[in-house]
Amino acid sequence: MDETGILEGKGDNGLVLGRAATKSVRKKQPGSRAWVSIIECISAVGKALHPLVIYKGKKVQQQWFPLDLDPYNGWEFTATENGWTTDDTAVEWLQRVFLPQTRPSQPDQVRLLILDGHGSHTTTDFMWECYTNNIHLLFLPPHTSHVLQPLDQSVFSPVKAAYRKELSYLTQWNDSTIIGKRNFITCYQKARLAGLTESNIKSGWKYTGLWPVAAAKPLMSSLLLPKASSASLALSTPLNKKAKGAYDAQNSQDNEEWVSGSSAVKWSTPRKMKDLGDQLHLYSQLEQSIATQRQLFRKVKKGFQEQSMELATAQHQIQLLQAQVNNSITRKRKAVHIDPNTKFATIGDRL
Repeated sequence: MDETGILEGKGDNGLVLGRAATKSVRKKQPGSRAWVSIIECISAVGKALHPLVIYKGKKVQQQWFPLDLDPYNGWEFTATENGWTTDDTAVEWLQRVFLPQTRPSQPDQVRLLILDGHGSHTTTDFMWECYTNNIHLLFLPPHTSHVLQPLDQSVFSPVKAAYRKELSYLTQWNDSTIIGKRNFITCYQKARLAGLTESNIKSGWKYTGLWPVAAAKPLMSSLLLPKASSASLALSTPLNKKAKGAYDAQNSQDNEEWVSGSSAVKWSTPRKMKDLGDQLHLYSQLEQSIATQRQLFRKVKKGFQEQSMELATAQHQIQLLQAQVNNSITRKRKAVHIDPNTKFATIGDRL
């Protein structure tokens, strides 16, 4: 298990249009910079437990959630003063998430929990809870999470990249979209589906050498080995230039063969099915040549690409409008009523 943090309104880099004389062009991003922490836990068989989302605040608020709550069934939510894990949060996560979701078929079966040495993981309450439930703790050595933590190796990076991509979709067509906690959880849920896959999880375990067990894997990690010397780089440079020159020559030859010859008819990009039908009918009556075929097929391809672009644009605009509709619904500030026997809020409490 491990904890990661995300800024609500931090999207990814993108291409923008600007004047050539301008040194740099700024890209607008949502103004929300609230910090949200998420605790994720994965197993060596490629499975993931439900996440715990930790907001910054005093209590979890109902207006933080989107209208459709079905995708978040089983998720746990809580709020802390700074949005980070506390000692009580760690113990509650153990009781509410890890223990029930990893309950073994045999009561005497031992469970292994691998985690870092964060202070909340080494409290007496946390370790006693593990001891009484036959859970063995394995703490990673200090400053080795970047090499030995499977979540850091192959899960958190693609999840965050997918989150920034989803966030950019919301702001791509209208930079006035508010990225608050409601849109944050929507984007993170989609990003989690894209990044927290079985293959990514297993890759993280394999890369760290934790499972299958391979002690040499972390020792041979590129993050630990010294960088290649300048001498070795100099030896490889002539080969790279030679290979690049051969590729450029072949690519230039292919381009010349492609553009050689001229089409018997000046084709235009078909905008409608009727245009395409007329061109195909004309094509069937012509003496076929390679140049004519290539130009016609390029135009047909361009027409389909434009149609696909218009469809994708419309879909993104529909998603944006749906998000704006959800945000425009006025909701009163109301804390979520939490079961007094627990400290986390669930979707059931939200209802």
